Amino acid sequence: MSRNPVRAALTVLAALLPVLALGLALTATTPPAAAAATPVRVMPLGDSITGSPGCWRALLWNRLQSTGHTDVDFVGTLGPQGCGVPYDGDNEGHGGYLATNVANQNLLPGWLAATRPDVVLMHFGTNDVWSNIAPATILAAYSKLVDQMRAANPATTVLVAKIIPMNPASCPECGQRTVALNSLIDGWAAGKTTAASPIVVVDQWTGFSTATDTYDGVHPNAAGDQKMSDRWYPALVAALGRATPGPTTSPTVSPTPSPTLSPSPTTSPSPTASPTSAPGGCTATWRLAGQWPGGFQGEVTVRNDGAAPIAGWTVRFPLAGGQRISQAWSADVTQSGTTVTARNASWNGALAPAAQTMFGFLAEGTAPSPALTCAPS
Repeated sequence: MSRNPVRAALTVLAALLPVLALGLALTATTPPAAAAATPVRVMPLGDSITGSPGCWRALLWNRLQSTGHTDVDFVGTLGPQGCGVPYDGDNEGHGGYLATNVANQNLLPGWLAATRPDVVLMHFGTNDVWSNIAPATILAAYSKLVDQMRAANPATTVLVAKIIPMNPASCPECGQRTVALNSLIDGWAAGKTTAASPIVVVDQWTGFSTATDTYDGVHPNAAGDQKMSDRWYPALVAALGRATPGPTTSPTVSPTPSPTLSPSPTTSPSPTASPTSAPGGCTATWRLAGQWPGGFQGEVTVRNDGAAPIAGWTVRFPLAGGQRISQAWSADVTQSGTTVTARNASWNGALAPAAQTMFGFLAEGTAPSPALTCAPS
């Protein structure tokens, strides 16, 4: 009788062994739940226009969320300063800072190490302009900052703004100084961009009014915040499509396609002249980008409307009202009497079908409405 309980227990154990084996097999073969996608880390970088409180960031963040771009993490060592709505407010918008000082004092590497951004939104240089720092010196600082970004993450995508206009009562020269800096940013970006780490110019200047879009001639009001958000949005969405989120411990190189360096097309003034084309499909469209007493800024978009690639282009137009070109970028521009001739730069002459590029210039005199001709070469 004493052996029967033992025999019964062994019988039950034998019956349970297949079930236990099946459970172990299921545990070994069932994959773990998929990990959440790594968000793309975006650093807003600049001065008080970015960070004090920089409510364009709140508008931009919430627009991204509402349009399905939820895998984004705004990063920075500074937190939000309040904009009346919930948003991811981390940023590197340091009020009063100069881009040249941040570069000279090597402040950026520490911020990068703490946040490891994949994309940087850089609106920087307002205080440098106010301090009458030469545009070439500001651009040299830009280059150093970009080099530091790439040292931290070789695949960083950099969105660089043509900064918003300035018209403070204490600096009547600041408006023209801003134009001088912005006029050089396209060329600088074209020379600094790489396939792995593209630099994309975002035109925050065009269509922005210091009278209606700022509260003091420098800092954006609610209308200005909306315009800045609207300009950043398409460029950032495109960058999110290129960016591969980096690791949290060490950077990696992720090949990315070359950028489009034309400014964001939102809220731009309408062209003042119809494009014309020569046989072969090259067209040129004029746009008045800005004007002030005694001068103006013009921009010309060149497009290959033909079916075959072109290796270069030449645009001609008249300035019959005594206007004189004082500076140009992204093209070799000459003026003989009333005729202006613009030939492509070395890096933007080759255009595939439907591709386009842009050049610009500053001129003295009253803004015209010229008729343009474009010839491929």
